[in-house]
Amino acid sequence: MLNIEKLENIAQSIRIDIVEMLAEAKSGHPGGSLSIVDILTVLYFEEMNIKSDEPKWEDRDRLILSKGHAAPALYSTLAERGYFLKEELKSLRKFGSKLQGHPDMKKTLGVDMSTGSLGQGLSVANGIALSGKLDKKNYRVYTIIGDGELQEGQIWEAAMSTSHYKLDNLVAFVDLNGLQIDGSNEEVMNVNPVDKKFEAFGWNVLVIDGHNLEEIKDALDKAKDVKGKPTAIIAKTTKGKGVSFMENQAAWHGTAPNEEQKIRALNDLKGEK
Repeated sequence: MLNIEKLENIAQSIRIDIVEMLAEAKSGHPGGSLSIVDILTVLYFEEMNIKSDEPKWEDRDRLILSKGHAAPALYSTLAERGYFLKEELKSLRKFGSKLQGHPDMKKTLGVDMSTGSLGQGLSVANGIALSGKLDKKNYRVYTIIGDGELQEGQIWEAAMSTSHYKLDNLVAFVDLNGLQIDGSNEEVMNVNPVDKKFEAFGWNVLVIDGHNLEEIKDALDKAKDVKGKPTAIIAKTTKGKGVSFMENQAAWHGTAPNEEQKIRALNDLKGEK
């Protein structure tokens, strides 16, 4: 049984770190970082078979953050999980830092793939999952894709391959928060219905509340029972989740909070007035 209170506390700590590190960096992407925190929390603290003291362990589960601009969420999660000291989070985007604006597998412990050029993460996840099959390994591969990222053609080429090679050791989360840098997905380039598209490409599809910890874990458990096809978990989320003035606001896709906004955001997250 999930320890919901423990996971909620971890998620809150990660969100606080995100706000603080972006304010310190004075640049970055808060909206889509905050929206995937609950997914990352369940993956790294309940689901994934990993060793923070052995980040290159051959049999570890892998996570590919295809929407690489949400790196602050991944960095904070990795620090919380013990891959590196939380003090390093203050160096986000600074010259010489291991924690740049997008994940770098050569610099940052726990990062399984350098990402940032949208559309490529599922292809990489396919390759890792197929390799696992060929090598008869038991590890699982997870990737997190942005909903605006679904506008990239490479995603759908990759989705065909995932199904064709029956990669049932791969789970793709779609962060369906409805917004991208220029506005709503529907206004920029409508990606709906996302669930029907993945079904048409031969995937097992689950639709969940991406902020409900129990639903996230239940979906991951169901994915393990599916044989012969990959699973897409369509996670309905809120961009800027947890910070009242950021929620559902496209303007917070790539805008860092100033000092006054940081204080307001932290008060929201800590339940203070």
